[in-house]
Amino acid sequence: MATYRYTDPVLPKSASGRTAEAYAQMAADFGIAEPAPLVALSPAPELLTAAWSLLRESLLAAGDDTFGSGGTTRTDRELVAVGVSLANRCPFCVNAHTMMLHATGDHRVAERVLRGEEPEDPAQARLLAWGKATRTPQVPELGPPPFPRAHAPAHIGTALTFHFINRVASALITEAILPCNAQRFRAVRSIGGRTLHKAVRRSFTPGDSLSLLDDPQPGPSWAAGTPIGTAYAALRTAATTGAGLLDEADLALVRATVAAWDGTHPPLAWEALPDRASRPGARLALLAALAPYRITDEDVAAWKKPPFSDHCLVHLIAFGAFTAVDRIETALAAQHAAHQAEETA
Repeated sequence: MATYRYTDPVLPKSASGRTAEAYAQMAADFGIAEPAPLVALSPAPELLTAAWSLLRESLLAAGDDTFGSGGTTRTDRELVAVGVSLANRCPFCVNAHTMMLHATGDHRVAERVLRGEEPEDPAQARLLAWGKATRTPQVPELGPPPFPRAHAPAHIGTALTFHFINRVASALITEAILPCNAQRFRAVRSIGGRTLHKAVRRSFTPGDSLSLLDDPQPGPSWAAGTPIGTAYAALRTAATTGAGLLDEADLALVRATVAAWDGTHPPLAWEALPDRASRPGARLALLAALAPYRITDEDVAAWKKPPFSDHCLVHLIAFGAFTAVDRIETALAAQHAAHQAEETA
């Protein structure tokens, strides 16, 4: 089964240095030795390690009573991840994380979500709806958030993680997570979840992934000084270096288009999308930001010519993806600040 669309990634068996360390953490903590969306980033190790760190610290390690108020559950965070993935139309991540819901033991929740139904538990339904709503700023579901302020780092971090990973997955890998799309069958999903049960139930030490990062920096205020904020800052630094692959006019176009974006999916007749022949870099970056599932072989071939390499392509896709993530983060940060003000008034 061909998984990777446009690059020849570094697989765990041939990895070295911090890339190998990251893969070892993935195998131990995530229970999956080669999570495809992360492996797709391996031509740029700084992107791989930062994306893994944000995933680990938000989705995996932010449980128990890490932030007080009783902690969040892995099911809660998986519902946010699935909600975001549904909003972004990322079948790979929807299937992968409904399987993770099976791994938590919440089989009924997993199947209801996959059928397009709400969880029966109102609190879980609100988390799923909030995850979906994070793609579209200013919608009613975004405020007030359906979790206490202490849980904001975990839930906002998970949402932003998947806004990035969804875009990478849609751009750089195929949709099937198992050969012959076997995840279509409930029995396969359930069995797959059970194989991950031990990894989902294990205890995690927050911050273990930060040793993989260069020059860790404090993150945004919503992260409250947690490792999630440090990981987010690292991913922001790594992803935004891709801006250097565009000239000033293309860079300005990408940033202005995303700044004006209302969170909806672009129409098929997308007049603002640059021409493939004349502005292939801007076209790829904008597609990665707003409609990565529409990237074609022709789009990549038009831009990926010498001297551009796999490393360059991954950075350009990451830059486009993170430009959208940054737009979403701004809205979530404002919502968090408003919620803080209401609680302290």
